Amino acid sequence: MKSIRLFLLLSLLATITLVNFVALLHGYQSSMERAQNLFDSRLESTARLIASANSEQAIQQGIAEQQTPFTYFQIWDSGGKQLLTRSRNAPEFVTGELSEGFHEINFDSYRWRNFVYRDQHLNRWIVVAERIDVRYSLAEEVVLESLLPIVIAIPVAALIIWLAVGIGLKPLRQFADQVRGKRADDLSPIQLERVPYELMTVVSNTNALLGRLDDAFHREQRFASDAAHELRTPISVLKVHLHNLKQRLGEGDEDVALLKAGIERMGHLIEQILALYRTSPDQASARFEAVDLYKLAQTVIASDFVNFERKQQQISLDGEHAVISGNRFALETLLQNLLSNANKYTPTGGEIRVSVRQLEKTVELKVEDSGPGIPAEQYQRVFERFYRVHGDRHDSGEPGCGLGLTIVSHIVDLHHARIQLGPSSLGQGLGVSIEFPGEN
Repeated sequence: MKSIRLFLLLSLLATITLVNFVALLHGYQSSMERAQNLFDSRLESTARLIASANSEQAIQQGIAEQQTPFTYFQIWDSGGKQLLTRSRNAPEFVTGELSEGFHEINFDSYRWRNFVYRDQHLNRWIVVAERIDVRYSLAEEVVLESLLPIVIAIPVAALIIWLAVGIGLKPLRQFADQVRGKRADDLSPIQLERVPYELMTVVSNTNALLGRLDDAFHREQRFASDAAHELRTPISVLKVHLHNLKQRLGEGDEDVALLKAGIERMGHLIEQILALYRTSPDQASARFEAVDLYKLAQTVIASDFVNFERKQQQISLDGEHAVISGNRFALETLLQNLLSNANKYTPTGGEIRVSVRQLEKTVELKVEDSGPGIPAEQYQRVFERFYRVHGDRHDSGEPGCGLGLTIVSHIVDLHHARIQLGPSSLGQGLGVSIEFPGEN
């Protein structure tokens, strides 16, 4: 069933049409029967009227003036041997038999209904006849004219039903519009002005489900935030003990180096989890402001410049000042993750290029590197949580947790922007292009 409204319309119309058809059929039959009885009564009245009009004992023989070609009359003597008078279109012989009552006869290529009346006072027979086809035509015309308004009323009823069902389904449409218009982070209850009885269960159960989801998401966020905060302390303690251990075993000890890499990776994971929590929609969207993306990129590059210098990488910033509406901390986190990935996977002596361009209706941020890049078939998978190309043991040997591009994608969605991965213009490597809506 594609549409409740269409289903109700067709069902009601089918029911109305069926009921009307049965009623019309019955009405047609009964109306035709009544019409025939009315015509018979008229024939009988006409015969009695002719008998009363010709009450003289001796009537003038001859042909009476014809009234209509569809009826005729005859007056016969008591024995039915002598035709006393007739209408112009009546035959000169006895049609049928001279017995009182109604009869059907054939004459002049037509079927006729006649009534034979015995005039006891003057002792004669009066025959009045009428064509049956004309009787039926007149009866059908009268009956059909009375039934035509019922047939015409069906399209009118369809329009009224369509409008009435539409009004009745208005709360359901409002409910569907509210559900359809909700953002992914909006778990507030559905609010309807007047909830019909049939929709109360659906609305209440939906609101209860939204409430449970909201509670579950808040519990998950609180758990992730609390766990990350609590893990910072033991990580700091481990770093202190590692420093003391390095003093005892020396800088070149392999076990110390592996332990350091593991602690650094754990610390990085905790910081990424905290960043993911801080950029949740309910936290970030409330603090949108005008942000100069070019100036913010300068600040982030300057703060992380020591990492690029350590690997002797050449980093450049091109473009122009461009202002967008966004959350400054979230945008800073986005740039830090993009530049951190470029720094990690670009080899020593490589090149990184950042550009900010003001387009017609959007602002484009582009980060390109000369590293190994990402295979095109994995462009979508790298946005999944904890996914890393080549798994945990990446070819570059750089530690990572697979959350960097997930956080980037999350911030892009938060700002209603569009991200696209592709080959770098530096000959090899990865190019990340993000288009933000321009400042109105």
